[in-house]
Amino acid sequence: MPGLNRVDPLQRRTQREGTRGLGMALALVALGLGSVVPAQAWGGKVELKRRYRPGQKMVYATKMHTLAQIQSDPPGLKDLLPPVPTELNLEQQNTVTVQRVHADGTAEVQNRFDHFDIQSDLAERVSGNIQDSAQEVQEELSRKVAGHALTARYDPQGRLLGFEGAEEMLGGLEPALREPIRQALRLLLEHMGGNTLYPDHKVKRGEEWKQKLDAEPSEDYPFKMQGESTMRYAGKTRYRGVKAAIVEFQFTNLMTPSLEQMRQTGPIGMLEAHGLGLEIRINGKGQGRALLALDDGRVLQTHSTIHQTLSARLTGATPLPLPASQPVKLEIRSDTDMNVEGSGK
Repeated sequence: MPGLNRVDPLQRRTQREGTRGLGMALALVALGLGSVVPAQAWGGKVELKRRYRPGQKMVYATKMHTLAQIQSDPPGLKDLLPPVPTELNLEQQNTVTVQRVHADGTAEVQNRFDHFDIQSDLAERVSGNIQDSAQEVQEELSRKVAGHALTARYDPQGRLLGFEGAEEMLGGLEPALREPIRQALRLLLEHMGGNTLYPDHKVKRGEEWKQKLDAEPSEDYPFKMQGESTMRYAGKTRYRGVKAAIVEFQFTNLMTPSLEQMRQTGPIGMLEAHGLGLEIRINGKGQGRALLALDDGRVLQTHSTIHQTLSARLTGATPLPLPASQPVKLEIRSDTDMNVEGSGK
């Protein structure tokens, strides 16, 4: 037919499966990354510093609500994608325990998930036997995470140096699910640890300061990040009897994935085998407020709203069954409200 590339049925099925896998992975990345504010966006107070003490515990309760919209050009691209959730609710409780503090100031911290419940409208967006399968995926994820623990390592500035235990927790899940969730867990650990939170100078009430959010991709986090956060110290308060600093923040960032790592965990290699390229960018912005303990710098409470837009574009020969001359674009927009309440000492 005019305007179509001729391929055999096996090649056509391979392309279609690759496109579906890509759509699922992109959607999960958008929803997962939208759940966590870059920890660098938080601020500090006069000599606010993270002081780890062996045996110290904090219990965090997190509630997250995400709404997403999917747009494609041409509109028919949506028909090639698997159903993805447009609304997601997460409730979880985790206990953070400082296990060891080394002479150089680094600390090993256990993060145990006491409760983990994820709900979405995915089952409502599919039909027949697939509904049961979609519900089973959500329930399996909740079962696998609840009761498990990760061990994270932080430096004296609260930067996450690495973590262990994710593979044991996520083993058995589909690769398209496993890697985005692993990255979301990594960002959650950064969030709880106060990653690069602490200023190198004293600040007074009403003062603003900025921090760069730039970072190169690594084996654990295959995204290049560019951005900036602005913090403002708004005064003091008490949170459950603890003296705290009130810090207001806002941020903007741009993330681009390392395609080299994505070749190992997603369908990028399959797309490239058929002469296709992929361009992805994630634009984010957000604002919120954090309460930070004045005695040791631990995060006590955060309220935040985040907006992210994931844009993906295929380059090269257009895959069937789309017109060969038609550009292929996908955009996923997500808006997230997240509340974190801490308790313990």
